[in-house]
Amino acid sequence: MSNSLWIHYARPRPHWYRLSETERREKQARWDQLAKQAIQAGAARIGVYHIRGQHDFQTVELWHFPDAEAAFAHWANLTAAAYNEWFAFSNNIGLPLENSAYEHAGS
Repeated sequence: MSNSLWIHYARPRPHWYRLSETERREKQARWDQLAKQAIQAGAARIGVYHIRGQHDFQTVELWHFPDAEAAFAHWANLTAAAYNEWFAFSNNIGLPLENSAYEHAGS
């Protein structure tokens, strides 16, 4: 597994709450299927965490992907399934630092 990290912040958009519970479950089931496909293709979902405090988002989700292109492909699949229409988001791709001063901090 590569050290490519996908950091996904999200919060529901107001119109998400106007959907019926059935409609929300149907949409979530589609996105869950895309997550399963990403895992089958080599990704690893680290977890989803609730964010507290002064933040623009409600959750942060962390994934490892085989490479940055796989993370971008997963995001493209989610947007094709209208995820971005229902959730506000911010995405970051993390790649390992090589020969970083941070590696020696606290040593």
